[in-house]
Amino acid sequence: MNILLAVDGSPYTKKMLAYLATHEELLAGTHSFTAVTVQPQLPARARAALGKQVVDKYYADEGEKVMAPVDKFLARHGVQIKTIVKVGPVGETIAKVADSGRYDLLVMGTHGHGALGNLVMGSVSTQVLANSRVPVLLVR
Repeated sequence: MNILLAVDGSPYTKKMLAYLATHEELLAGTHSFTAVTVQPQLPARARAALGKQVVDKYYADEGEKVMAPVDKFLARHGVQIKTIVKVGPVGETIAKVADSGRYDLLVMGTHGHGALGNLVMGSVSTQVLANSRVPVLLVR
């Protein structure tokens, strides 16, 4: 199975990884794993003031901050991952990566606000569910 892990460095990512660690069938050696993190785009004025080189380095550094602990955690469980760092609207971008990468499953942590919370605050997981054709496993 080709599995995509959506990660953001939050405690919800840690819960999702802990869930994977307790479900050996998901961490089986026959699966391939890719982790994706999406950085929200900086405002246009900030990008213009900082310059492309500084902005690109910022995105790369932020992506590395998120990916390094995920890579280390999964390596302890004998799992090697590919990583993807993207910039853009988080929910939509995760869904596009999932759909374009021929993944069999997308796994992500969620805050679990519920329907009313999602209505008021919006939710990355709600956006992913609405925009992706790949089955999604939400860990709360």
